[in-house]
This record gives sequence, structure tokens and C-alpha cells, in this order.
Amino acid sequence: RTLNRERSRQLYDTAKDVIPGGVNSPARSWGAVGGNPLFLTRGSGSRVWDADGNEYIDYVCSWGPLILGHANESVVAAITQAAADGTSFGAPTERENEIAQLVVDAYESIEMVRFVNSGTEATMSALRLARAYTGRSKIVKFEGGYHGHSDALLVAAGSGALAHGVPDSAGVTASFAQDTLLGVFNDPASVEAHFDAFPEDIACVIVEPVAGNMGVVPPHDRFLQGLRDLTEKHNSLLIFDEVITGFRVEYGGAQQRYGINADITCLGKIIGGGMPVGAYGSSAEIMATVAPLGAMYQAGTLSGNPVAMAAGIATLEQLQEPGVYNALGAKAASLAAGLQEVFAEAEIPLRINRVSSMMTLFFNAGEVNSWETVLASDREGFGRFFHRMLEEGVYLPPSPFEAMFVSTAHSDAI
Repeated sequence: RTLNRERSRQLYDTAKDVIPGGVNSPARSWGAVGGNPLFLTRGSGSRVWDADGNEYIDYVCSWGPLILGHANESVVAAITQAAADGTSFGAPTERENEIAQLVVDAYESIEMVRFVNSGTEATMSALRLARAYTGRSKIVKFEGGYHGHSDALLVAAGSGALAHGVPDSAGVTASFAQDTLLGVFNDPASVEAHFDAFPEDIACVIVEPVAGNMGVVPPHDRFLQGLRDLTEKHNSLLIFDEVITGFRVEYGGAQQRYGINADITCLGKIIGGGMPVGAYGSSAEIMATVAPLGAMYQAGTLSGNPVAMAAGIATLEQLQEPGVYNALGAKAASLAAGLQEVFAEAEIPLRINRVSSMMTLFFNAGEVNSWETVLASDREGFGRFFHRMLEEGVYLPPSPFEAMFVSTAHSDAI
């Protein structure tokens, strides 16, 4: 069958006249898979509807935040009540205290947390905090690791194992990128080489403990522990970007799942229940560096927005219910097993990387454990699969480098 998506096409054409590329975030343009993006009008549970009225099973879940599915009754009620009380004050509210306590209780490594408006703000602020606390300037990130669009983190690999970073976006100056060093995900030795070269200069190592923006790539057994050991040895800070994994892979995120604590943790997505939000947290000692306590300045008119805080509280409270994460993991495992079986019967190479309820389908016969092996996958094959699944009423992430997500609203059948 061929679905009628004419209204989406018309809306996209109109959008391109007034919004760059017709979208407010590049992945939404479907550049990685081709075709015109869907314009979505409604979501309920595990399903979404487009502007032409077509219904899809949704495995994008707004790129991760909607762990309870679309329009969750309790979350919508919390948002409605909060909005009726006032959408923004630019002053402290009790809801900020409530969600801060929920985050502190969930993470052993977090004693204090500061809320911001996006994951990008969280990672940008965490870098500034690490530099302010250590008095050092250089940072280490990983090839294929995406931490939002702040200048220091939009950097790709230069040539040679110890190359300084080079900008990965126009408008990011080369001098800005000089302080960003590139490591190889799942290879602690690549980070050790940077510490050998700059033993007193590295403020922090920032990593997604489970890579989620080059597709899902789990950490090798010794990778995270290796980073923990290296940063402690050199009095550098370890930052876990848990914007995706936080409250997703376990209630206490990847730190609970793998038993390794970070010095600074970045959060987002799920803690806003579908509203714009970010956060960064650490020990009371490190967070004392943040204004107004300390000299590291960071602020925001809408930070701690009461509507976002209410949505986050309603989400986290439901995630505390017994068995939620076991059930999520079981649903995702069942889906992965079914897909693996179908592809095996069709003799199409497929590698599914899954951690709890997040997974990526790599059209690749071998192990996918690094940016290099991610790039070796058949991306055109994924694009064809994406469009065929769309025709069958299944909405997957429109990129071979993104995670698909299962929510509590998905049934075992879907």
C-alpha cells in the first residue's frame, strides 16, 4: 500500500519558506533517509497520527522523552494544573524542590542539581563547571559522541591519534576546538594517550555511558571503569551525559545499571515528561562552584519552568512503581528477538544493539562497538527499511544513527 501523505508534503513546502530547511532540528528533515517528513498532529499511548490522518506505531517517542507514551493521563493532568496556576514566574517554585529531591534520591552521585532548558544547556554548563572547578581548559569527548550543539562539543576527529579537534560545524572557530580532544569510544587507551600528553591540562572527560547518538553502542566491560580510573588518577572530572540514558536504562540511569558514578551528570528528556528541560548535578562541593554560591555563572529565564517541572514529577513518580523497568526491558527484548528472527529468515545481515528499552538496528553482519563500525553499516539499506516500515504503519527514527525507544504504553504485540 501507499499512504497518502499529501498534507504533510504541503506543510513541509510551506515550512521551508519560513523555517531553515523546514524544521527546527535537522534530523527531522529526513536527510538521512530521504523523502518528506511527516507532520504529526496527535499522539496517544504508543501511536501517533500525521496531518493526513494516517496512524503509526511510534518507536521514536519524541527521541526518548516519552517513556510513558504519548499524552499520559497523569502527565497531562499535571501539566494542565500547573499551566492553570501560571506558566512561568521567573521565581523559585515548590515544584523545583520536589523534582530536585527526586533526582538527588535517584542518583548516588548527585547531591545538588541545577535545572536548565535543554540537554545542550546541561552539557554546556557541565563543561563550564568542570573547567571552573579544576582550573583547567582541555576536555576529552569521543568520536561520534553528540552532546548537543554548543561550540566546544561540535567537534570531530582530526588526523592522528593525538590530534586536536577540528570544528564539525561552520561557525565554530578552530581556536575554540583546540581545547577539545577526541577519544575512541570503548577504547580507554585512546583517552590515556591524551592524559599522557596533557597530564595537567584536562578538566574533564565527557561521555554518553551508553552511546545513543551514533546509534545505541553499549560500553565494553572495562570502558567506563577505565575512564573512572583515569580521571581520578589525573584529578580530572568524569561527566556522564545521561540526557538519553537517565531514567531510561534504569531509574538511576546508566550509573545504577553499570555501578560506576560520575563526578557530574547531565540529564534531560525524561525528566521533563515531554516538556523542554535539562539538568546537571554533582556533589555539594562541586556544585558550590555554581552561581550564586560560586564564580561559575549560568542562568535562564525559563529554567525550572513550573509546567516542565510538573510534567517531570508526574513522569518520575510513575517510573518508581515496582517492575516498570523489568517490563520495559522485556518488551524491548521481545521486539528485538522478533526482528532478528525475521531478518535471519530473509538472510539479511542485522545487528541489534539494545540496552533496556533503547535499541538500534544496524544493517551490519559484525559487532557494532565503535564509531568506525557504526559507519561500516549499510545506511542506504536502513533508509529503504525505514520507508517500507512507514508504509506498514510503523514510525522509526528517520536516521540510522539514532535510537528507537519502547515505552510503557507499547503492548507486547507491538
